[in-house]
Amino acid sequence: MLFRQLFDRESCTYTYLLADPWLKDAVIIDPVREQLPRDLELLRELGLRLRYTLDTHVHADHVTGAGLLRAHTGAQTVVSRDAGADADVLVGDGDMVSFGRQALEVRATPGHTAGCLTYVTHDRVRAFTGDALFVRGCGRTDFQGGDARRLYRSIHDKVFSLPDECLLYPGHDYKGRTVTTVWEERTYNPRLGGGRSEDQMVAIMAALRLDRPAKMDEAVPANVRCGVQAGDPSPERMEAPWAPVTRSPTGAPEITAEWLAEHGAGLTVVDVREPEELTGELGQLPGVISAPLGGLSSAAQGWSRAAPLVVVCRSGGRSAEAAMRLERMGFGEVASLAGGMVAWRALERRRG
Repeated sequence: MLFRQLFDRESCTYTYLLADPWLKDAVIIDPVREQLPRDLELLRELGLRLRYTLDTHVHADHVTGAGLLRAHTGAQTVVSRDAGADADVLVGDGDMVSFGRQALEVRATPGHTAGCLTYVTHDRVRAFTGDALFVRGCGRTDFQGGDARRLYRSIHDKVFSLPDECLLYPGHDYKGRTVTTVWEERTYNPRLGGGRSEDQMVAIMAALRLDRPAKMDEAVPANVRCGVQAGDPSPERMEAPWAPVTRSPTGAPEITAEWLAEHGAGLTVVDVREPEELTGELGQLPGVISAPLGGLSSAAQGWSRAAPLVVVCRSGGRSAEAAMRLERMGFGEVASLAGGMVAWRALERRRG
């Protein structure tokens, strides 16, 4: 299984990418909204098709990127049926989420919130515990239906029952720790391990005096909607009527060189290469607007968001990133030239 652990510094949130390395199907666990460009770029680089975004619970400390990833890739959102959230797929204890030849077992681990889930790889080598269990800690139990007794039983029944060597990946860590094991937490966790009783754990949690999460009033309502906010690109935008737009594996809107050659008259074409590249061996298309990727957002402020727009680069990588960035800015009819100027010149050679 292909596996990556990613980190959001502001919220100290871990996001996990898992994929079938042969069939290229992927899932993302606990994406962070502000990290959408990073996640899409990694999917593109690795050539992966995102099938599902899985949230371990309705977060109170950050807004999930699940809704934006759905809009850009078509991936279905997955949450617990007990979370009270509006998702494409609602799951519960014992369900399986399959992607390619891989699968994750769903284990209900409520207690931090009423809808917490732990996702376990089918070989039980890894488990993703969200905020239910941290490295030498656990999630708080004083809001969102939290219940210390329920959390104690969840962890002992659903997590500590996994093999000793099973790797546990938390939703957060504030001390730079990335992974632990079932044996370590059962032995050393100061709240849930070391032979502590349920009553002892309840007393520990009751004695905590924690500040209210700073983003709770923003994050919880947004996450009930899988992070969808006003102005986000909608899934309908994936079928723009102005051109036969398709989506790349990372969700970038694309059109072919053949279509542009037949229908490009009158369209606005933006080249996001550096200026010196426009005079290189591949040249440039007639009438293009030069807007290097680094300054694209600034340059686009004066462009019409209603007019169709085609983005070009050398081979399609930068223009794909640019097209998705323009969508997030509200451009409704935008597409990257698949294959870029390399594909354009190849088409010219074929046509003589």
